[in-house]
Order: sequence, then structure tokens, then C-alpha cells
Amino acid sequence: MAEDQYAGRGQQENIWHAEPGKNLTFSVLLRPTFLPLNKQFLLNMVVSIAINKVLSRYVAASISIKWPNDIYYKDKKLGGILIENTLMGSAIKTAVIGIGLNVNQQLFADELKQKATSIAQILQEDVNLDGLLSEICAELESQYLQLRAGHDTVLKQNYVDKLYKLNQLASYRQNGEVFEGTIKGVNDLGLLCLEREGQMAEYNFKEIEFLTYI
Repeated sequence: MAEDQYAGRGQQENIWHAEPGKNLTFSVLLRPTFLPLNKQFLLNMVVSIAINKVLSRYVAASISIKWPNDIYYKDKKLGGILIENTLMGSAIKTAVIGIGLNVNQQLFADELKQKATSIAQILQEDVNLDGLLSEICAELESQYLQLRAGHDTVLKQNYVDKLYKLNQLASYRQNGEVFEGTIKGVNDLGLLCLEREGQMAEYNFKEIEFLTYI
């Protein structure tokens, strides 16, 4: 866990900004040697579900998972997850789960004000960081044990049920083209399943951009 993270990384080479001493920025080491490489997205589901469950105890509604692994409150980002795997043959030897959550930060840079929020901004009160960290680790362990027990179908359903913009017509961009579509779920590899003009399409992590107009 870092009190002050000055080189935080997010998906697709993005920078993760966090005010010192106000948020949770930490990593968890897992050894999921039981997990085949073609099921690695289940790890992402485990972590996303765990964080969503814990934050929903603090904020009763509107907490969702923006595919593939951002935590959202309404249309603003609360946190992000970055998973880095070390492989051993066709299995995963180790997985480092990097988690960043906006907890007690009240002020954001101008370019982030319309995109990010924190638990303290939502509740108008600070949250105990150590207590929140303990809750997340406990829930993460619980969900991880579900994964190890082979409950893939339940994990996938719980993940899909919390997806941001699920079954809602929304705007997206691919290769510069803006279009409307409806998220219907994810496939076994974690690709986003989106209905577009009556046809189902699947998108990889860098192939599609969510467009949010606030």
C-alpha cells in the first residue's frame, strides 16, 4: 500500500492520479496456478465484483463496473484495476492486482472534475482507509475462493449484472466512427458483447471507446 503514489499506472498506459494520504493505492499478489490462460479474465471479474460489493455497502446505489475493470458511480470514475500476470506454460504463475480508489479526495484537477469522483464527495464525509482496505481484502479473498472452487458461471453473472450501461442504448467510438449500441454482456474471453443495429458484435479492450456526455 502506498500513502503517496507518484507513478501510478492505469490501463493503456494511462496515468493514475491520487492525492497523497487521501485514497487507497495498493497491490495484491495472487498465485492462481489453477487458472488456465484462456480464463484469465475471470481474475478481473473477481476483483471488480469484490470492490463493487464493498463500495455498495457505503453507497447504496449507482455503483457499477465499467468494462473491463473501472469502478463507476453514475457516470464518474471511482477507481481502477490493473492486473499484470506472470505466465508459466499455459497457466498463470502469479498475478499482481493493482487497485486505485478515490476515497477521501475532495479536489480533482480541472480536466478530471467531470470524469472522477470519490466516496467522500458522494457521502460528504471521510471514510476510514484502513477499515475500507480490510473490507476489500476480505471480500477479494471470498470471491477468489469462489473462483478456485470453479464457480465460473456465478462469477460471470455477478460481473455482468453490475456492468455500466448494461442494456442501455449509449454512444461509442471505434476507429473514429461514433455509433450507438447496447451492452449485452461479455464472452468467456472477456470481450464486450454489444448489440449494434440489430447485430451482435464483440470488442477487445482497445477496440472501443465509451462516450459519456455530462
